[in-house]
Amino acid sequence: MNNKIVVNATVNADIKKAWDYYNNPEHITKWNFADPSWQCPSATNDMRAGGKYSARMEAKDGSFGFDFEAIYDEVIPGERFTYTMLDGRQATVAFSKNGPQTEVAVTFDPESENPAEMQKAGWQAILDNFKRYAEAN
Repeated sequence: MNNKIVVNATVNADIKKAWDYYNNPEHITKWNFADPSWQCPSATNDMRAGGKYSARMEAKDGSFGFDFEAIYDEVIPGERFTYTMLDGRQATVAFSKNGPQTEVAVTFDPESENPAEMQKAGWQAILDNFKRYAEAN
């Protein structure tokens, strides 16, 4: 498999809030898209080993959309989780305390259809959107 890609954000929130805003479907729908022309109208999250994550991502104009789905491999509440996407790629999201802030690091296996730089930019844009949302609420 290709080299893993890592994106990071420092969020001005404690770990409890960062974890909740990252994993609670009520919040996921507010930030889980890379561009303002997109939206995440629905999300479900059964956050346990073997549980399923699903989020609908679509263009606001209805021109394109897809369901992002994964099954959790490991969940350590407040610390990190690992999941496997339907195509077999894996991702890990880790939360670590940095004073009053929380460092969020997402490590994922790239897919083979798009350049790694493009994938990194897309995942970073989503994480930056999460940071903005968590800090504004």
